[in-house]
Amino acid sequence: MNRFYAMVGVLAVVLGIGVFALLRTGGGTAPAAAAGPPPTVVDDSFRGYLLGQGSAPVEIVEYLDFECPVCASFATIQMPTIKEQLINTGKVRWRYRDFPLAVHKYSRFAAHAAQCAGAQGRFFEMHDQLFNHHQWAQTGKDPSDLFRSFAQAAGVDLKAYDACMEGGRYAARIEFSRQEGDQLLVDGTPTFYANGKKLFPGLRRLPSSDDFKTVADSIIAHAPPKPRTQPEREHLRH
Repeated sequence: MNRFYAMVGVLAVVLGIGVFALLRTGGGTAPAAAAGPPPTVVDDSFRGYLLGQGSAPVEIVEYLDFECPVCASFATIQMPTIKEQLINTGKVRWRYRDFPLAVHKYSRFAAHAAQCAGAQGRFFEMHDQLFNHHQWAQTGKDPSDLFRSFAQAAGVDLKAYDACMEGGRYAARIEFSRQEGDQLLVDGTPTFYANGKKLFPGLRRLPSSDDFKTVADSIIAHAPPKPRTQPEREHLRH
């Protein structure tokens, strides 16, 4: 058992050195098409990646910025409990929307990396990579090579990923989501809505899993009862 933990420790050190080296060198050059706003914005009808059951009575929409340290804290500290208590139990479905902040140099680029991974069915894996290894957001270095390594770890085909990033395929989609957030009065990241209603407007701390449980339980408790099916009504008449 001690030998096993020693091997795990060595592996963690090796991976840490690799990430640190990429962070120091910076790597490649972020394509302008993926790193900046597009010249035109077209609605492609995409409305975010959804986690959970479509039949869940409560929908939480999160507007996030991948470079935002508060978003990273929420994703790594609160979200595991929210998944266990609310999403996996069928109470809540969680929708992710992009809201890259202008003060963050690589937020659009990170959002685009997640979208390109999402095109291959790996959005959530890339989401976790970007937030679980959030050191990249504190360096100011071009994260192109690091993001590419994240994509590989997330199981993404790198040839298709490279083409997607180079062409800025989802830049308009990301900007549409940001403009949508503006219309909804998103004033920072992360910002949350429950069934269309903005949450925690006066809260001066990061909302916890307990806060979301309270919101979900209240919505479910006050929801109108579902109508009985026809067979049930016929049964009552007998």
